[in-house]
Amino acid sequence: MNRFLKSIIIMLGLLQYHVASADNAGASARWAGKKILVVMTNHSKYPTRTDATGLWLTELTDFYDVAKAAGIEMDFASPAGGLVPIDERSQGWLYMNTSAKAHIQDQAFVSRLKNTSAVGSLNPNDYAAIYYTGGHGTMWDFRDNEALKSMAESIYRNGGFIASVCHGAAGLLNLKDGNGKPLIANRTVTGFSNAEELLSGTKDQVPFFLQDELTALGATYDKAFIPFASHVVVDGKIVTGQNPNSSEAVAEALVALLKQ
Repeated sequence: MNRFLKSIIIMLGLLQYHVASADNAGASARWAGKKILVVMTNHSKYPTRTDATGLWLTELTDFYDVAKAAGIEMDFASPAGGLVPIDERSQGWLYMNTSAKAHIQDQAFVSRLKNTSAVGSLNPNDYAAIYYTGGHGTMWDFRDNEALKSMAESIYRNGGFIASVCHGAAGLLNLKDGNGKPLIANRTVTGFSNAEELLSGTKDQVPFFLQDELTALGATYDKAFIPFASHVVVDGKIVTGQNPNSSEAVAEALVALLKQ
């Protein structure tokens, strides 16, 4: 995919900002002094591929830039704490933008990726929102992590927001509402599609198909007409983005909710 085609896809995707519902009235000054918890994977291994997976870099940096510009502080965390590996392909010339290049050369920023907090060591009362970044690694260590589940459910019960992008939606799969039912049941959400998994050449590497798992829990899965186009869904206090190109729009949507 050349740069021109990628640019066209992104521009088309920006037209597909879908708002499903709004049960977030009242979110305003109550979030003063609270932060966004940015969660990243610790997992770097594919079953058979020789390249490493991990965090898809722009899914962090694009989001980070928007939230920082809005004056919102962020903590970096991961299921196990410590080092966050960066997906090798995400550092390729096709995917790295100016911001990602600048951040990866910033030693202070890189140090934060090497020394993330373990989710279980943090207090959910400190956060207005949790943001699940993506990268294929999340499919192995987001779904069944009890500390991560407890953190997200607590933030949500406190009136906060849950956001994800791409494979980060794996973190939504085990979340429950106050009645013990899947949190995303009867919600409209998005995440990396089956078609995008196929086009990425990773369909034989993943432990499950994210689109299928979301719908199996009773969610309505929504996607862009064109694969890899930016696409964001806001359903109440849940904000989801389809793919890496959606990261900036996810941040803009979440910031807008926090500023209301």
